[in-house]
Amino acid sequence: MAQDWLRDVKPAYDVIVIGSGLAGLTAANRLATCGYSVLLLEHHYNFGGMATWFKRKGGHIFDISLHGFPIGMVKTCRKYWTADIAESVVQLNGIRFDNPQFSFTTTFDKADFTDKLVNHFKIPVERVEEFFKFARSMNFYDDQKLTIRELFERYFPGRLDVWRLLMEPIAYANGSTLDDPAITFGIVFSNFMSKGVYTFQGGTDKLIMKMKATLKANKVDLRHHALVEKVLVEKGRVSGVLCNGRTIRAKAVLSNANLKSTIHKLVGDEHFDPDFLREAAAVRLNSSSCQVYMGIRKGESIPYVGDLFFTSTHPVFDSEALNAIDVTSRTYSFYYPDTRPGSDRYSIVCSTNANYEDWITLSEEDYKRAKETLIKGVVETLEKYLPGVSSKIDHLEASTPRTFEYYTRHVGGASFGTKFEGLKISQNLPKQMGGLFHAGSVGIIMSGWLGAINYGVIVANEVDKYLLRGASPSAEDVTAPAMSESGV
Repeated sequence: MAQDWLRDVKPAYDVIVIGSGLAGLTAANRLATCGYSVLLLEHHYNFGGMATWFKRKGGHIFDISLHGFPIGMVKTCRKYWTADIAESVVQLNGIRFDNPQFSFTTTFDKADFTDKLVNHFKIPVERVEEFFKFARSMNFYDDQKLTIRELFERYFPGRLDVWRLLMEPIAYANGSTLDDPAITFGIVFSNFMSKGVYTFQGGTDKLIMKMKATLKANKVDLRHHALVEKVLVEKGRVSGVLCNGRTIRAKAVLSNANLKSTIHKLVGDEHFDPDFLREAAAVRLNSSSCQVYMGIRKGESIPYVGDLFFTSTHPVFDSEALNAIDVTSRTYSFYYPDTRPGSDRYSIVCSTNANYEDWITLSEEDYKRAKETLIKGVVETLEKYLPGVSSKIDHLEASTPRTFEYYTRHVGGASFGTKFEGLKISQNLPKQMGGLFHAGSVGIIMSGWLGAINYGVIVANEVDKYLLRGASPSAEDVTAPAMSESGV
């Protein structure tokens, strides 16, 4: 008999959370600590969404996606999770660049960035300070017509090398382009410029296991292999969900799924106002990703060459080229034994931004060939910096936008959610339907680990207000100022 993944699930809860990305996990935890009964449903066998991992034969463990975030993660984890989790947040000291315009290693904090801009790029220190001051001052209420391109042209006119230094890491972190609103760069960049780039020591598996333990201690009902087919609606309010063919009631539903999936698939267009649907239809999806996972054979080692390595052969920063299927720009994440204390293993994950359309239209034969080409290019490029590394690799595989679409069910395999306009739609869902909330990668600012966790907290607070009042939050209740601290 097939396993009943919903065995002993109660017929009703105060809140049902759909999806276990970091926003969903954090919202569930926050609501449970407020005393609500919470059911979290995840269709995958693993929790974590894009912040997850997988194992392969030979003792390999691979983390999904790039794991670099600002120091604000320490405070956020301590406040909304546990001190134990917060204490595992450690700094990455070696952020390396190599491209036709410059080549060096940086700690990616304000002091070192200032030094690079002044001494390497010969930018007057006064101009650098003006730029930092402006970036720090940006917030959610700013004029959003200013683009990143216009911002760079204002402070560093014609300096495409500086633009690349400033932009390339952010583009890998959240899919930004030069034509996106400047706020999507300014807030994220300022957070990193606080004290550099951090990661979670112990790997994603350790992080999610600790989060699961905390959720269980707070009596959250956690279920995987649980696919939500529909959000149920009665008299203009959510009444529960249909999951694995079973109806489960709830006073509120918080979706951690893709924004467009939430509106069009889980709920259905018939439940929304035409004007809202027109706005939602105008929301653009962000780009997707490819990754190549390289496992180093047990007993072998690689020298320290940095933690994050941005390498490119393209002459300048170019958003279209960055996403192209003919890859010219790659980011390597190196996992050394101290990444997972107690382990003696090494692994490398290469990430490239990608367009969903380039991959979904391929025949199975062409798709297989494109993946082989992707892997070959990644390994050949790595050989330039680590000669002989290919002979030490005993596991190789790749993921593409098609892979991300399959495992996350994100529309278009969107690794970074939606463009900036998606944030307004996400926040306005409860005004359209009582008890319906969304916390996911929207508005670029909310992409990544820190942004996801903080957005989960923001939306959980709105759910709490709704349940206490029994009514949809008003416009003035929507919490926007915290966005300036949301990270990537």
